Amino acid sequence: MTLVIHSVRLVSPAGIVDDAWVRVDGERIAAVGTGRGWTDAGADEVVDGSALAGAGALLAPGFIDIHGHGGGGFAFDDGPDEIRAARAVHRAHGTTRAVVSLVTAPLETLERRAAMVADLTATDADILGSHLEGPFLDVARKGAHDAALLRAPAAQAVSRLLDAGRGSVRQITIAPELEGGLDAIRLIVAAGAAAAVGHTSADFAQSVAAFDAGATILTHAFNAMNGLHHRDPGPVAAAAADPRVTLEVIADGVHLHREVVRLAYAAAPGRVALITDAMAAAGSADGRYEIGALEVDVEGGTARLVHGGAIAGSTLTQDAALRFAVAAGIPLTEALASLTSIPARAIGRAADLGALTEGRLADAVLLTAGLDVRGVWAAGVAA
Repeated sequence: MTLVIHSVRLVSPAGIVDDAWVRVDGERIAAVGTGRGWTDAGADEVVDGSALAGAGALLAPGFIDIHGHGGGGFAFDDGPDEIRAARAVHRAHGTTRAVVSLVTAPLETLERRAAMVADLTATDADILGSHLEGPFLDVARKGAHDAALLRAPAAQAVSRLLDAGRGSVRQITIAPELEGGLDAIRLIVAAGAAAAVGHTSADFAQSVAAFDAGATILTHAFNAMNGLHHRDPGPVAAAAADPRVTLEVIADGVHLHREVVRLAYAAAPGRVALITDAMAAAGSADGRYEIGALEVDVEGGTARLVHGGAIAGSTLTQDAALRFAVAAGIPLTEALASLTSIPARAIGRAADLGALTEGRLADAVLLTAGLDVRGVWAAGVAA
């Protein structure tokens, strides 16, 4: 099966290319060009991007969400069918691949869920693996995690979860100041996963130590951690100062003010990944939901715990995050990189995802000039 998408502004590693086209052969991009060259390529299916998305149609790489918990009324923790249903919602908004984030639960439950996601990676190519956001978190910065289930990252517990994932665990969030935290980071990295600093009371020095131990992600920067202070800069400053670290950002106007989003981009250029941290209510109605075992009320698209009122994930989709970032003043190419090449690099998939270049998987999103989604392809197949 061959596909050509033409008459688009193409988002390339070098910038935006006008009057461009892409040819897909099977699952991968076979050629990229400009002008009328696509007419000589021959294809089983031809898509006129401008006809579908209007003047200024933009073809971008498929979005990659490395931190999300559900959508469409379904939570990723609840099983394969629920994961697929939630993924369908996010796919329609441009997210062609995702890491399945699992909230804190008893260790045995997390083992089963990590194994379940491992099984899915063998059957559902859009599932990139799991992100274990807990249980190795600081109780004082627990957010929407059950405090009774949080624990120190003992090597045996960390190894059990890694083993259960059978190589599919992509990321584990950890509070590095907990007993055994730095050793746990080294263990996670040695297993081929990314260690992330988050839900933490770590100060600047402790955060630097975590990154020196091998942590390469800051989980939802600014949220569930010490904020920037002129005498105690904390994890955000440590991450921004370290070129090895990717900063997750939830650009929804609830978790972060637009000026803080701008600050993150200014402080860590080329290292911001726009995530959703979406819970089940993303793409669904306001009402009562659950995250893990905790009840959540969603009002006006904002999710908060029923007991305590802490923000409990988001109802964000990645196309909305893109529009928010651009409206906040982030250049379009930088904002798009935060949805594509940067998250791909953060989880070790930069070789085949995150760019529309020859040989890579043909994940693409067709956007209007106003950045609304008009078409989605995953491995060359319309979603």
